[in-house]
Amino acid sequence: MNTLDRFKSVVAQTSDAPLGLEISHAEGVYLYTTKGQRFIDFISGIAVSSLGHRHPKVVEALHQQIDKHLHVMVYGEFIQQPQLEFAELLTAQLPAHLEQVYFVNSGTEAIEGALKLAKKHTGRSKLVAFKNSYHGDTHGSLSVTGRDVYRDPYLPLLPDVHFLEFNSFEGLDIIDAETAVVVLEPIQGEGGIIPAKKEWLAEIRKRCNEAGVLLIYDEIQSGFGRTGKLFAFEHYGIAPDILCVAKAMAGGMPMGGFVSSKAIFESFMYNPPLNHVTTFGGHPVSAAAALANLTELLSGDYLQRAIQIEQIIKETLQGTGIVEVRGMGAMLGLQLESRELTQAVVEECFEQGILLGWTLHSNTLIRLAPPLIIDDETLSMVLNTIKESINRNYT
Repeated sequence: MNTLDRFKSVVAQTSDAPLGLEISHAEGVYLYTTKGQRFIDFISGIAVSSLGHRHPKVVEALHQQIDKHLHVMVYGEFIQQPQLEFAELLTAQLPAHLEQVYFVNSGTEAIEGALKLAKKHTGRSKLVAFKNSYHGDTHGSLSVTGRDVYRDPYLPLLPDVHFLEFNSFEGLDIIDAETAVVVLEPIQGEGGIIPAKKEWLAEIRKRCNEAGVLLIYDEIQSGFGRTGKLFAFEHYGIAPDILCVAKAMAGGMPMGGFVSSKAIFESFMYNPPLNHVTTFGGHPVSAAAALANLTELLSGDYLQRAIQIEQIIKETLQGTGIVEVRGMGAMLGLQLESRELTQAVVEECFEQGILLGWTLHSNTLIRLAPPLIIDDETLSMVLNTIKESINRNYT
């Protein structure tokens, strides 16, 4: 039995056609296979490896922490230095009311915890979310994900969830004194890389303030420098009550978190105590990687590089077959005219050693999310390859 067949026989699959690359190692913007192939990772492991694969500062921090200790106690009971230092550094970059972070292991866990926190703090159960959103696949996160094709097989989900059109003022009256939370992505990722409109986001913030509703931002995909700011909401100057983060948080290690105020987090301490717990959340090895990752992000010119990447991509990818390039920084979507063209481009680029992909909710949009360390020469080569493929396959 070959390796791919062994893989599919024992590792549970979520599609009938996994890419099946057998990775031997990864470095910088490159993935290497056991067959000697080299791929440019132009999607950063789906917006995870923003500083590239195995960034030296992250690797060094991992080695140092592994030599000290691994897991020692469930979340929140022991003081663990990398966890403490990372929490201090992260919250220092955020508005004053986002002063405490609850560490988890993934993005969907961050959403789950944030929803529980909002319900517990407000004493309400009504949830408002948006069509074409994506917040994760566990039951609570799926309950506020705005695509029926993913929700329907698992009904019933959480009750009293109401979906509105993203970027539309219609229906906002549903945000009222019975609502616990409004949850949204400042840039819808899997929905097609669609940024929120500032005036719309401001109106939602206003209505939440008036009705005592907590506003959750899902920055799991857009966070940690990808958009040219540390977090996408900084482009708008409109802060959430709870911020959910993960993906690029720990330089390739599994980690997530949700950030809020001390007053809101107190809801987890009483009636009953320990009413939201995790064993591995804030694992010291992941926390050490996250601390090194954020320190490097803040010390370099990576945020400006994300803006440069956006400019270069938008200037290069114009012409026949291209509808638009939208998004912010290095979180962009290339909208093409047809599914057939999109598939052909992705497949041809794959054959030429460039890893692209599309988003969950769209088969005519190519995800463009290169590592922020990519150099101009490599970036230009990838973009020219994409453009040549579009021109070759456009009919």
